[in-house]
Amino acid sequence: MTTNLTPEQKAATVIVSLGVDKASKIYKYLSEEEIEKLTVEVAKLGHVESDTTQAVLDEFYKTCLTQKVVTDGGLEYARTVLEKAFGESTANSLLQKVTQSLKSRSFGFIRKSDSKNLFSILQHERAQTIALVLSYTNEEMTAQLISELPPEKRLKVVESIARMESASPEAIKIVENEIKKKFSGILTTDYTTVGGIDYIANVMNHMDRGNEKLIFDELGRKDAELADTIRKKMFVFEDIITMDDRSIQRFIRECDMKDMVYALKNANKQITDVIFSNMSTRMKESIQSDMEVTVNVRLKDVEEAQQRIVSIIRRLEEEGELIISKGGKDDIIA
Repeated sequence: MTTNLTPEQKAATVIVSLGVDKASKIYKYLSEEEIEKLTVEVAKLGHVESDTTQAVLDEFYKTCLTQKVVTDGGLEYARTVLEKAFGESTANSLLQKVTQSLKSRSFGFIRKSDSKNLFSILQHERAQTIALVLSYTNEEMTAQLISELPPEKRLKVVESIARMESASPEAIKIVENEIKKKFSGILTTDYTTVGGIDYIANVMNHMDRGNEKLIFDELGRKDAELADTIRKKMFVFEDIITMDDRSIQRFIRECDMKDMVYALKNANKQITDVIFSNMSTRMKESIQSDMEVTVNVRLKDVEEAQQRIVSIIRRLEEEGELIISKGGKDDIIA
């Protein structure tokens, strides 16, 4: 199985499998840093089972094929070809990996900038420009930058990202020229998926509760359908009631009990009942007792506690430790 190997180990396996002559030709296209890292991995690799080598080479071939058909014919053409060749599930996985790689080639300066520098670059740009640039960074940084924007522009940026589906090389070039003093990189040669509902939902998942509520209140008044579509893709504290008992019990074990006390101070009865029903009697009584003596709690502290609990839930889901439902998207098989 290739899942036990890191990306660096997979690259080393490919190099070793190609032999000295072919490998040396690949080295000509690598930077000194890449050559150094790859050589170290080759030296550390040791023995690799033939089945594992075959699986790595198969993955490498599929990735190369995917990048070629994406570049030659665009995403929809690539999807058709790959689904016919490998099936829908494998095609989706390959496309996600390759389009992410293509995205990383543009706006490379973002990876070298902290949020303060990036904000100073973007704060005076048009909302559409900010949306495009932020679609090339990670959700956490995007959430932080959106939070710092003035309310009106903040809402426009969220809308622009949500409505975004693809960006042409020409559009990317225009934006790059606007911020050329802070950016130097290579354009992709094809339309690349950027932004969209899934992306902005992840951004909102990383945003503090105060700004999250403010944006949804404003967006709901302006475009209730779009707000509802984004909301259905998210997981927030109130969605705990949609989780199965086993998953609730799992995240409770990870929570700081002080956070639980604060989080439940402003929770509705349905959430409180669901959480208490998945605790031991002793833990439930302890939290209820602490809630009674915890008074004059700031709303900000409650929201931050809820946010920390949600972050734990999201982390555990990413690690495969529990299951959360996102707008009915996932089918659960018992």
